[in-house]
Amino acid sequence: MKLAADTIAAVSTAPGEGAVAVLRVSGPEAFALAGRLFRGKGPVESLSPRVLHFGSFHDSARKLDEGLLARFPGPRSYTGEDLVELHCHGGILVTAQILEAILAGGARSADPGEFTQRAFINGKMDLTQAEAVMDVIRASTPRALHAAQEQLEGRIGREIENIRTTLLAVVGHLEAYIDFPEEGIDPHTGKNLAADIATVRARVEGLLATAHEGRILREGVRLVLCGEPNAGKSSLLNRLLGYERAIVSETPGTTRDTIEELASLGGIPFRITDTAGLRETGDTVEQEGVSRARHAIAQADVVVHVIDITAPHRNPLMENELIALNKIDLPHEPPAASPSTFPLSVRTGEGLEALVEAIVTRARGTSCSETPMLAAINARHQACLRRASEALQHAHEDLSRQLDPELVSVPLRAALDAVGEVVGATDIEDILGQIFSTFCIGK
Repeated sequence: MKLAADTIAAVSTAPGEGAVAVLRVSGPEAFALAGRLFRGKGPVESLSPRVLHFGSFHDSARKLDEGLLARFPGPRSYTGEDLVELHCHGGILVTAQILEAILAGGARSADPGEFTQRAFINGKMDLTQAEAVMDVIRASTPRALHAAQEQLEGRIGREIENIRTTLLAVVGHLEAYIDFPEEGIDPHTGKNLAADIATVRARVEGLLATAHEGRILREGVRLVLCGEPNAGKSSLLNRLLGYERAIVSETPGTTRDTIEELASLGGIPFRITDTAGLRETGDTVEQEGVSRARHAIAQADVVVHVIDITAPHRNPLMENELIALNKIDLPHEPPAASPSTFPLSVRTGEGLEALVEAIVTRARGTSCSETPMLAAINARHQACLRRASEALQHAHEDLSRQLDPELVSVPLRAALDAVGEVVGATDIEDILGQIFSTFCIGK
């Protein structure tokens, strides 16, 4: 275990007023610092661990507050080192005064994410679990929360370690053949090695297949509402959000810029963008709004083209967009039936449920499965695994060209490093350990 040399402190609850605030202190001097601040039934070092103890907090001059203290001796703590939690009243001033007293005692303010960083350094979690901490905090739907919790429990990390173990065996066997030819080790460089490489690459590709799902769960489906002025785009946005977010006016061109808001539809997070009306205009500001609208459409996962059913119809902008024929509560010609066309009245809500169902179905069909993955990789994982997959492909090609084992081992090592980066494990000693544990070299 690698312990930090200094002691850090921070307020762990959100800023602002609340019933309770929690401060954390972690490091070699955590108990001593807390002992100078906290007055309870006995010295902090003697208090039962992982139990809340009542007492009061004092600086050098006065009593600051009453509250609770819990101590967590390392390594059985969140950070893997001695850690103290102080629970006080949630006022902004009292919290600041207690933190100031802790810092005056010798601690320093923790950097963003430093408690979790120490947990990783001290082996309490891998990098995927550390990243999942923020995913849990930021999850905006039950679906996203479930995926984040699975990652926090180590599901991605375990799969990466399984891939890494298999790859270590492949690299270790090949390195043993290269470095110790006199031992008579089977080179294992023919069909069996090719099959092993293919198996590992298939598992890497399986994780890569969850990348889009991961983006959707973390960032939301990019849903863009577009159409001509006064078609009802802003009104539809307000309906989907459940509150009045966008200004609705009979004046064409009211929406000049894109408006983006987050909403949950069918358990999936959506980033819904309302855009400026698409039309030819001499107004330079409105022209910029139209340009931004077209850019948003190009980046969208799902596009809903809102059309005023009482006005002359326009051709769809994209082949795969959903068409919302709005204002059916007004006199209109019956529309032609189409699987992607949905008559509705944003004003009354008629037909809205069918459109939402189509939006969710489209999102699931193009980017998010109906049954969510138990965990999905993020952009960093994706970049590492792409490098690993490419390296494995190169190794397979080198092997098929019957290149020397030394050359085949180069992309295999690159793949091993790339996979290890996902969980924060890239160590040449692992390869040496695999060699000497698998083969009785130097017996």
